[in-house]
Amino acid sequence: MDSSLSYLFKGLNANQIKKVMAIGNQIPMKKGQQIIKEGQEANGVYILRSGAVELMTAVEKDFDLPISILRNPGDVFGTSALVPPYQYSLSARCVVEGVLLCIETSALRKLAAEDRDIGCQMMTNLAAHFLDRLKETRQEVKIHFKTLLSSTRS
Repeated sequence: MDSSLSYLFKGLNANQIKKVMAIGNQIPMKKGQQIIKEGQEANGVYILRSGAVELMTAVEKDFDLPISILRNPGDVFGTSALVPPYQYSLSARCVVEGVLLCIETSALRKLAAEDRDIGCQMMTNLAAHFLDRLKETRQEVKIHFKTLLSSTRS
């Protein structure tokens, strides 16, 4: 896997990427398969190799609201496994059969302890990604707020 396929590995050299890939497991997924559940203990980070995964958040007991669909090889989910309290913040299910790379967080923490540059770079990449997503969310909130304001003024 090339580092350009996932933001999480940006800045890692070929040897470091090889170390990360060595601790990952290829997992086939079938359409409709639940991969992770919101609130569940987070023990793995998932990287899409092929197929598609829908991310959802629980709104009510039996109703999950779709948030997005990951379709691009290298898309990452389950990053809650990298930060306390180590619980998945979204659910994920397969919508198009494919393959995931699962990196167990215990193995990833051990690798990061052995090679601090890997851990530091991955967490820097994760923080930058979350900051970008926060900016996108703020823009969406502004758009919705402006729409709401214009409809109440009419």
